[in-house]
Amino acid sequence: MKALAKTRRAPGFELIDTPVPKVGAGEALIRVKYASICGSDVHLYQWLPWMAEHMKEIPRIVGHETAGEVVAVGEGVTEVEVGDFVVLETHIACGSCYQCRTGRMHVCRKLKILGFDMDGSFAEFVKVPARNCWKVPSSIPKEWVSLMEPMGNAVDTVLAEPISGQRLAILGCGPIGLMGVAIAKACGAVLVIASEPHPFRRELAKRMGADIVVNPKEQDLVEIVMSETNGDGVDAVAEMSGSPQAFLQAIEIVTPGGWVSLLGLYNQPVTFNPSDAIMKAIRIHTVTGRKMFSTWETVTRLLATGKVDLEPLITHRFPLEQFDEAFQSMIRHEAIKVVFEVS
Repeated sequence: MKALAKTRRAPGFELIDTPVPKVGAGEALIRVKYASICGSDVHLYQWLPWMAEHMKEIPRIVGHETAGEVVAVGEGVTEVEVGDFVVLETHIACGSCYQCRTGRMHVCRKLKILGFDMDGSFAEFVKVPARNCWKVPSSIPKEWVSLMEPMGNAVDTVLAEPISGQRLAILGCGPIGLMGVAIAKACGAVLVIASEPHPFRRELAKRMGADIVVNPKEQDLVEIVMSETNGDGVDAVAEMSGSPQAFLQAIEIVTPGGWVSLLGLYNQPVTFNPSDAIMKAIRIHTVTGRKMFSTWETVTRLLATGKVDLEPLITHRFPLEQFDEAFQSMIRHEAIKVVFEVS
């Protein structure tokens, strides 16, 4: 089969020919139909230092955001059947550690990540534990299905607490932030303020439902939020950017007694006085991965009922063979979501 792999400890990937995986007990083999590029895939392609430090085994087939058809199952599999169309939960939990046994599989102490710790899905076939397959109803367009995995991140960030009737700010409108805008409106937020420096992403934020879009490089986000909320501040902030300045703005613009949800990863320390949050009685939530598997149910319902439309986010489509062009479109910030049409 064709597969995209990290074959050397240097920038770039290589398209290789490798045997189709054989399934064992509890496993499923997926014929990959669509696979989308995550920001972490771009970092792996660029071979950024933190990726180089943590990726132990090479060669490694990369990729994890996946949609495809089950074509074989191993002994004892009950979760899926041959012919099912599925999306993959890309965090492989052990099932036996303290976190897993107390309902927190998404922070498993022995967590493995598809396409990083084990061979991934930028390939014609991928093998995974069957319990990591989530069956997708036919009412969801198949091209959208690989985006359900990052949408789960957006769901857990924006819906960290109920938002119906609430005023929400979303800081950072990359793909997950843009999904967050649509989720917030679908779930009843009465005001969504989106902050994003990139003009194309600001346009998309409007299309996804943002009521107010702010350019933080040219406009005063704090002043705008306070003006639009009669000086109260927003009820909640979803910080998606990983910008230290955005983190501090989140603490400033949230109303006393409100909450802040953090998804963006920070590549540098943030100087922050916790008293600023304590004196406002702010609740701070941090998000990693997706809750297994309650978040998947929420994502499925939002898409299957037509409450959220992901089509505007798929800006580029490529065959696997054009992987360099696909990744360069991400690096140049020309694309929002790139989908490989694999088979």
